[in-house]
Amino acid sequence: MRFVDEFRDADKARALASKIAGLCEPGRRYKFMEVCGGHTHTIYKHGLEDYLPEQVQLVHGPGCPVCVIPMGRVDDAIHIARRPEVIMTSFGDMMRVPGSGGNFFDSNAEGTTIRMVYSPLDSLKLARQNPDKQVVFMAIGFETTAPSTAMTLLRAAAEGLDNFSVFCNHVTIIPAIKAILDSPDLRLDGFIGPGHVSTVIGCRPYEFIAGSYGKPVVVAGFEPLDILQSIYMLMVQLHEGRSEVENQYSRVVPWQGNPVALKVINQTMQLRPYFEWRGLGFISHSALRVRDDYASFDAEARFEVPGVRVADPKACQCGEVLKGVLKPWECKVFGTACTPETPIGTCMVSPEGACAAYYNFGRFSRKRVQEVTIG
Repeated sequence: MRFVDEFRDADKARALASKIAGLCEPGRRYKFMEVCGGHTHTIYKHGLEDYLPEQVQLVHGPGCPVCVIPMGRVDDAIHIARRPEVIMTSFGDMMRVPGSGGNFFDSNAEGTTIRMVYSPLDSLKLARQNPDKQVVFMAIGFETTAPSTAMTLLRAAAEGLDNFSVFCNHVTIIPAIKAILDSPDLRLDGFIGPGHVSTVIGCRPYEFIAGSYGKPVVVAGFEPLDILQSIYMLMVQLHEGRSEVENQYSRVVPWQGNPVALKVINQTMQLRPYFEWRGLGFISHSALRVRDDYASFDAEARFEVPGVRVADPKACQCGEVLKGVLKPWECKVFGTACTPETPIGTCMVSPEGACAAYYNFGRFSRKRVQEVTIG
């Protein structure tokens, strides 16, 4: 990619939109799920829904790693951070994710030390600088960020650091997609596959979606034309009666994934028997934990973790939003009690969250839908 402008050409966007409209069968409606939160933001930042015919609807999936973290895991992290010898570290978008008793900022106001870092290597540096403290990195993210955590574990082991550990909350995308496919709440025609995750795992893991469920998948990039082209590719498959996995993002995503990244993940982490996802409940083999060989760097082995399940606030409908059952503006508290400044649910906190995307870019979409409904 030489210039971003190549992927933001309005004339090309209109041409793709015309091709998509030409493939729509009379009386048929199409529903596609963009799995990744980055796609959601591109769609609403650039107004891509305005280019699509009314028959084509986009719904949001569980591809925002911060959004799927349950409140109980936030509470567990705060519990560890309350130990006087602990410095907890976290990516910035986790700092405002609410637990049952507040977020990380609230916890710091009560006396804990939870610091924002840009990389797990920053946590490792902090451990070297504070040998009298236990530094814990709260690892989150899909397979996209797991390699950096894995490499940090390897470096910590090589250096023999005994005051560094990882509170592992990495999740895996495939079981979540399968849970959605098995859900009776939603009927989909196809998937806009996640680009970032696919740079690590490749395209092959999605083949069960096309083979077993008959739903086409197109792995997409994050520019406006990437997404429109992916929708066009999905429409072509449906028009031709095909159900396959295609790679629109081939300039970045290798079909087989990144073997080096997959190797270090497998070396340092293993699948959990089950893990709770916000809005989706417990999903088997859907998250990673630190391998027993690296147990000395596993915060869950080093510290007592309550592991209490905490129900979401009754007013919050993040679960329905993450499953694509509701649009964010259909949530009762969207834009009123729940805003980016005062978030009730995780979908409003993260920069990748669907509610944040709607709040920042999609208010006119809500207005249009209301006008159509009223009219």
